[in-house]
Amino acid sequence: MIGRMLERVVAACDGASKGNPGPAGWAWVVADASETPVRWEAGPLGRATNNIAELTALERLLASTDPGVPLEVRMDSQYAMKAVTTWLPGWKRNGWKTAAGKPVANQELVVRIDALLDGRSVDFRYVPAHQVDGDRLNDFADRAASQAAVVQEAAGSALGSPEPPPAPDVPAKKAPRRKPGTARKGGGASARTIKAKFPGRCLCGRSYAAGESIAKNDQGWGHPECRTAAAG
Repeated sequence: MIGRMLERVVAACDGASKGNPGPAGWAWVVADASETPVRWEAGPLGRATNNIAELTALERLLASTDPGVPLEVRMDSQYAMKAVTTWLPGWKRNGWKTAAGKPVANQELVVRIDALLDGRSVDFRYVPAHQVDGDRLNDFADRAASQAAVVQEAAGSALGSPEPPPAPDVPAKKAPRRKPGTARKGGGASARTIKAKFPGRCLCGRSYAAGESIAKNDQGWGHPECRTAAAG
């Protein structure tokens, strides 16, 4: 019996936007019993935000898996998770308005996800992104979404695509050396790095986890090397 063979499906999904908004892509991956990626799909979104990419990835995953089998979804997007697990019931009660009375952002996607979740057993699990020993399924989905965002082409196991490569825009691990005559001290807040209290997403489109070093850039906080690149 298939239901006995597949007591639970473990999967991950992720979205990427290079510029937020900018060239965007989505991806999902389903694992076997040993949590090895066995089936995946990724696709382009043209120009879109991170939030749209994250929600689209979840929608495509739900639409591509058996609604009769319990599903575990691993995500690094707190927005997408909270949208469908915490905020959605209140939005529906309020006629798809936020607590502040404003229209719900990305409503069409949220409504479609709500319909796909109806009657299903889905367990959402938050996993921090870009960890040295992080979740391998989330890492796979992250790389696939990033590749789709950059090349704007569909990919996946059904298409015979190879495993997605490391994100092409990952900055070098070594920070660039400062020019002679420039000093770190006296650089002001823009040169200061701190440990992130909460996970977030850099302007480059990649996430950072709580505890990672981040620096102020033109659009908020993000990777120190991205601030350096933007300043240069």
